[in-house]
Amino acid sequence: MEKEKLEKIRHSLSHLMSMAVQELYPQVGLGVGPAIDNGFYQDYDLPEAITPEILPKLEKRIREMIKENIEFKQHNMDFDKAYKLYVHDPYKTWFIDDLKARGEKYVSFYKSDWFDNLCAGPHVNSTKEIDPETFRLDRIAGAYWRGDEKNKMLTRIYGLAFESKEVLDAYILQQEEAKKRDHRKLGVELDLFHFSDTVGKGLPLFTPKGATIRRELERFIIDEEIKRGYLHVKTPDLARLDLFKKSGHYPHYKDSMYAPIKIDDEEFMLRPMTCPHHFELYLRQPHSYRELPMRIAELAQLYRYEQSGELSGLLRVRTFCLADAHIICASPEQAVSEIGKALDLIEYVSGVFGLKHGENFWYRLSLGDRNNTEKYFKNDSAWDMGEDLLRKHLQSRGSYFVEAPGEAAFYGPKVDIQMKNINGKEDTAFTVQYDFCMPERFDLTYTAEDGSKKQAVVVHRSSIGAIERIMAFLIEHYAGNFPLWLSPVQIKVIPVRTNHNEYAKKVFDLLKESGIRAEIDVEDSNLGGKVRETKNQRIPYWIVVGDKEVEADKVNLESRDAGQLGQMTAKELVSKLLEEIKHKK
Repeated sequence: MEKEKLEKIRHSLSHLMSMAVQELYPQVGLGVGPAIDNGFYQDYDLPEAITPEILPKLEKRIREMIKENIEFKQHNMDFDKAYKLYVHDPYKTWFIDDLKARGEKYVSFYKSDWFDNLCAGPHVNSTKEIDPETFRLDRIAGAYWRGDEKNKMLTRIYGLAFESKEVLDAYILQQEEAKKRDHRKLGVELDLFHFSDTVGKGLPLFTPKGATIRRELERFIIDEEIKRGYLHVKTPDLARLDLFKKSGHYPHYKDSMYAPIKIDDEEFMLRPMTCPHHFELYLRQPHSYRELPMRIAELAQLYRYEQSGELSGLLRVRTFCLADAHIICASPEQAVSEIGKALDLIEYVSGVFGLKHGENFWYRLSLGDRNNTEKYFKNDSAWDMGEDLLRKHLQSRGSYFVEAPGEAAFYGPKVDIQMKNINGKEDTAFTVQYDFCMPERFDLTYTAEDGSKKQAVVVHRSSIGAIERIMAFLIEHYAGNFPLWLSPVQIKVIPVRTNHNEYAKKVFDLLKESGIRAEIDVEDSNLGGKVRETKNQRIPYWIVVGDKEVEADKVNLESRDAGQLGQMTAKELVSKLLEEIKHKK
């Protein structure tokens, strides 16, 4: 089925759903109701809260209407009549106001049976074009009007719609699997992190197990970056407001920053990014071209305001730790070379995680908008050169990428590394940015070979992005089955009975002394229950210690992924695990 035809079907189903809702609630307020990638949704201002139990009833009514062969007829209405029709609906009135402000001459409507609705289309000609078995009402959610949490919360009903019943069924199965992998669900089951309303929305609390994963990720990326010539630093979480005015972040990112903190008649801000701090470090002394490129890196805690409706587990939070770096370069050509090395690092790290380019992630070339001087720094020639350099570099790598106008940072174009979470929503995981703006604002210069003073070029890059976000991706990617090096608990020691505890503790102590994260279960309980709990916690290995193991001075090793691995000595076990951890298999 053509994409355009499917979009018409999805949009038409949204209208039929509104008809079914309005039959139940005649005074319902109608918000937005577009077709989306997997179906459609519609926002409603209802007189009462509804539950998912209403969805089968609405589905049944929609299928009845489909069989009635209802036609969709477009017609235009003048503004006065449109206002009268929606005199009690502030949402449709907003759309009419918007159309009028844009200079439109009339309002487009689509009529289907008794339902006449403000809409620009497109729609099918009649419901006979819709197969009633290819859609399903999916879920109910809350949505602020116009996406602003200061506005009223509306009821959003989502529907699924595909070109065939087979595709719909396959999608539903995929979503069921996605629910099992959802990092918010697994994070609770595996006791990795917690959110507390008392602490605040979007502020994750990491448990000992979750903190272990964070620590391994942090150690991994710091060690790898230092190998590649990065200079790791530590800078404060806040700074004077003047610093962010100097950088240009305050006017451009003001809505994403927290309110100033007044201290001793000065205003300070929790930082949303580290670049100004790193530039001030660079400026502490003069530099020669021989020192460049200078790669300044930090695992930095950042603070950005996200609307409540946008918060989503660890994917979108209000404070996060970014694996950030700023590379001071002597020329645009050197900057492009450093961008290539940054992408090499990202591809290496992704490979360690088991992520494949083109399958699990892809590149997006995010471009500026020359006409939007409010959002973007004004320097057309610099924009043209920067975008052209990044485009040619991606082409030279043979890397698949898409272009996204209007998605650049205010100071220059960037390469975003895009991933989809298990629910199909696309997010930027890592990023590499070309910056011709900040060197001018901060007077970032160096002494050239001929003794002259020249302006530097800056590359901003994040190697594994925000620790919180990459954790969310990895929890879902592994379905909680972390590789050994990342697992909070790497092996569990399980004595069969209490008389085996002494030998089990000796093995456990050896594992701990060897730096292996081990647990021991010495409770006098059923062996099957102990093993079952170990599997539920997705621990990579466990050893069972019984009479045979004690007599042979060995352990019986079992793997989460490979099953029974047989008996071996405790020293052989330690050697095997350390080898696997070292190579991050």
